[in-house]
Amino acid sequence: MFDVCVVGSANLDLVATVDRLPGPGETVPGSSYREYPGGKGLNQAVAAARAGAVTAFVGAVGHDAAAEVLLGVMRDDGIDIEHVVVVDEPSGRALIVVSSAAENSIVVVAGANDAVTATTVPAARVCLAQLEVPVAAIERAFTAARAAGAITVLNPAPVKAVPDSLLALCDIVTPNEHEVELLGGVDRLRSLGARAVVVTRGAEGADLHTADGTVHVAPFAVHPVDTTGAGDCFSGVLCARLAEGDDLPTAMRHASAAAALSTTVAGAVPSLPHRGAIDAMLSGV
Repeated sequence: MFDVCVVGSANLDLVATVDRLPGPGETVPGSSYREYPGGKGLNQAVAAARAGAVTAFVGAVGHDAAAEVLLGVMRDDGIDIEHVVVVDEPSGRALIVVSSAAENSIVVVAGANDAVTATTVPAARVCLAQLEVPVAAIERAFTAARAAGAITVLNPAPVKAVPDSLLALCDIVTPNEHEVELLGGVDRLRSLGARAVVVTRGAEGADLHTADGTVHVAPFAVHPVDTTGAGDCFSGVLCARLAEGDDLPTAMRHASAAAALSTTVAGAVPSLPHRGAIDAMLSGV
């Protein structure tokens, strides 16, 4: 059995750095350009693996050079790719612009990610998904995961209308402060079956909402360089810690430390910290 199974997207991130983000119809000069492996699903799987979880990935890539990059990252981080299918669509892409103030603007082209079906899902202690793959695939995965006794965790990003049928299959939902409002608020999410809603608030930390009330987890102070992937890092590490048996406040503390560290390095996958770095942050080293 795996610790964490991630059902989700894998993209090649095309990243341009600018002094400030352009407005509508505006062209601004870029200072650098890089290509990084990414996609919310891949980011979360790598984050979980680097935090110490035995991790499997369920997704899709195309017949292209980008796929070799993405699969290579998974192999390098020891992620099981038996359930990654190759389809006749280009691998997903994300077009990312990052400002000198560490703000970003992102356009995602799904490509092969729209072909994810999750018809078979490996057994795991925690099953994590986001919204860059079809909702039907997530529902199928969460139904199987729950039947096998797994904890189901939905990171509802990029935010869009989510059917009640999917939310009813979620044990934990991890929106940011903007996403939670667009989804109808904490009370709605909990009324549909989520036993916990974890709201991430960036530099202000994170809040845990359960039937017992609200618990605030304080942020870690860092000097951010690039916030791309920080939310994915949080979700992946949260699930890794839940698979180890942590309670939610403890898991959130580890996830917050990891997410803070991830903002200090450019790129999504390159920024995801390993367990030793997370432990050092937690101990104040």
